[in-house]
Amino acid sequence: LLLLLLPAGCPVRAQNDTEPIVLEGKCLVVCDSSPSADGAITSSLGISVRSGSAKVAFSATRSTNHEPSEMSNRTMTIYFDQVLVNIGNHFDLASSIFVAPRKGIYSFSFHVVKVYNRQTIQVSLMQNGYPVISAFAGDQDVTREAASNGVLLLMEREDKVHLKLERGNLMGGWKYSTFSGFLVFPL
Repeated sequence: LLLLLLPAGCPVRAQNDTEPIVLEGKCLVVCDSSPSADGAITSSLGISVRSGSAKVAFSATRSTNHEPSEMSNRTMTIYFDQVLVNIGNHFDLASSIFVAPRKGIYSFSFHVVKVYNRQTIQVSLMQNGYPVISAFAGDQDVTREAASNGVLLLMEREDKVHLKLERGNLMGGWKYSTFSGFLVFPL
């Protein structure tokens, strides 16, 4: 509910669709509002109020080695087995896929460790089935080496993000591999 006090007898007028509304008159009460798809309530004047449900964040770890032989579907998706944070419940542990609840700018990061020496790993962050960023670790003389990367993405509602093992095997054990993301701000 929005109340504005205006001088008597003055009309309410808008200059055009892109300029702000200039209000003149005694009193204006705006009661018309409708919820949007992202949980915000937007009034007829374009005033938007977001609820606490707009918070979105996740972080997951993997505690076992990851080798292509353990994947039955051959998608090479990196599966995680423990969620540390899942505010909003938009990260599905079983599929290890994050689904955007609303349009916005999201931040993602990952850190993975290769298994043994003389191996190379390559990991890609996939958005809707397409690689967006990758990380590579391939030093032949190092037993354990990490590949990390991070990115800001513009995502639409229902867009999906996951990690794909393009090459090599990942080290497990002490939860070396992590995948995290959060909503920076909605659009």
